Amino acid sequence: MRTPTSGFADELGQLDGDNSNVFGPELGEFSGEGNQHAGDADDAGMKTGTTTVGLKTDEGVVLATDMRASLGNMVSSKDVQKVEEIHPTGALTIAGSVSAAQNLISSLQAEVRLYEARRGEDMSMQALSTLTGNFLRSGAFLIVSPILGGVDDEGSHIYSIDALGGTTEEEYTVTGSGSQFALGVLEQHYEDDLSLDEAETVAARAIKSAVERDLASGNGINVAVVTEDGVDVSKYKDIDQLL
Repeated sequence: MRTPTSGFADELGQLDGDNSNVFGPELGEFSGEGNQHAGDADDAGMKTGTTTVGLKTDEGVVLATDMRASLGNMVSSKDVQKVEEIHPTGALTIAGSVSAAQNLISSLQAEVRLYEARRGEDMSMQALSTLTGNFLRSGAFLIVSPILGGVDDEGSHIYSIDALGGTTEEEYTVTGSGSQFALGVLEQHYEDDLSLDEAETVAARAIKSAVERDLASGNGINVAVVTEDGVDVSKYKDIDQLL
């Protein structure tokens, strides 16, 4: 790269005495003002706050979430469905920006239908987790941290997917602001041989623990039970109904 000369600098005009970043800004750099605007926009969006959990059993998977959405320090909704069917035998929980999460779900549902139409078979959970991670790595869905759960020919699967697209398959996992409270319950009560009914109870205990301590979680529970027969999503305003 050619080093700029004084004549070249004169052509560019006066730099107000600051020549520390002649070639800036680089891709990914933002001025302090830009960062401020980005923060303002982020704070203005509706977020799910959230506690979501996913557990794998031999019979299928259980995904559970709370039902609260926040707007800054205010509860903006008490009836948000944070787990959606995205595949005939797969579902996704959402934590993070509501608008980005809704867009992610719609995009995944469309891709799953296209895959089935073109190939005459359902997408595997491994392929679906890769697709989800690729979407998140694109940067178009900031900031969403989902859990993917589903059943295919190879059995039951739970995938923890971070906001940048990193994907790991787990026996159980959590996301959201109430994660640390829910994870402690799962660590204590999860077992490999849980039935689906038992897994629902453990998931409800985990969500209830988070709701008790996390201000951004609350107002009930959504539960998705996924088996080879399909996805069944239920809503309970009283978590104790599942305990």
